Amino acid sequence: MKAIVQDRYGSPDVLALRDVEPPSAGSGELFVRVHAAAVNAYDWHIMRGDPYLARLTGIGFTAPRAKIRGRDFAGTVQAVGRDVRRFRPGDEVFGDLGPADGAFAQYVRVAEDLVEPKPACLSFEQAAALPLAGLTAWKGLCDSGGLRPGHHVLVNGASGGVGTFAVQIAKSVGATVTAVCRTRNAELVTSLGADHVIDYTGSDFTTGSTRYDLVLDLVGNHPLAALRRVVRPGGTVVLSGGGVFEGGSLVGPLRLLLKAKLRSAFVRDRLHVLTTAPDRTVLAELRRLAESGAVTPVVDRTFSLAQAPDAIRYVETGHARGKVVITV
Repeated sequence: MKAIVQDRYGSPDVLALRDVEPPSAGSGELFVRVHAAAVNAYDWHIMRGDPYLARLTGIGFTAPRAKIRGRDFAGTVQAVGRDVRRFRPGDEVFGDLGPADGAFAQYVRVAEDLVEPKPACLSFEQAAALPLAGLTAWKGLCDSGGLRPGHHVLVNGASGGVGTFAVQIAKSVGATVTAVCRTRNAELVTSLGADHVIDYTGSDFTTGSTRYDLVLDLVGNHPLAALRRVVRPGGTVVLSGGGVFEGGSLVGPLRLLLKAKLRSAFVRDRLHVLTTAPDRTVLAELRRLAESGAVTPVVDRTFSLAQAPDAIRYVETGHARGKVVITV
């Protein structure tokens, strides 16, 4: 099969389209033909091994352990292992391979509990865009953030892959949403349900007088003190990644996350550093939201499998509107 493979850390130039042996499904696994795979910031971080400190977490010190990039996918089941109960050949599914990676390929093997039926209302490209970004938005708002109806939520980075889901999920819960984005994306986030829009090119939300129940920061471009200043007493700040590639770093966006971890035990306001892992329960909730029309994935651009390096270059700029998807 064809797959996007890398043997060493580096720029998108280290990615190569190669012929590799297809995987085979184990007893509790599916063998899926991939129709679409989404690009996440996670992919370029792993591709570059950046920040360097992340290499100590098991992704590989001198080269990535997983050679084929890509986590999120949507496709058609070709075969199932003997212990699979929920799916059969011909079913359309979507899911997240997690740190095992491998979605930038014509076929994947995946555990049954990491996939859900593809919503019929979504294309394969839209379904592939949903898992990791949707999971991050859901976990940040509903689990770490304790989102409730009537809360006032600010989403910093509202027009990106996670942000476009966060705006829609918060509205589905019954929150008032303030979206922070650049000028050209104001119309987009408003169409997704944002009640208020702050154009960061002209205003700094951390210097305003409005206070929020929950701040979901997806950018990492403000110090903790500034973020804490705009939450109400007892409010919550949730931090999730952030940053774009600027030539390699030791800690990158981890600096802000580590500070939050250290301070969270000593401040009144709740500080959460978001960590995510594939979760079938949340995947099922995202499927329900998509089927109800409450959430519609925003796909900015699509690229062919051979153009995967260009797709990652585009995501690295930090200016994608919604998700970038590779069609296979």
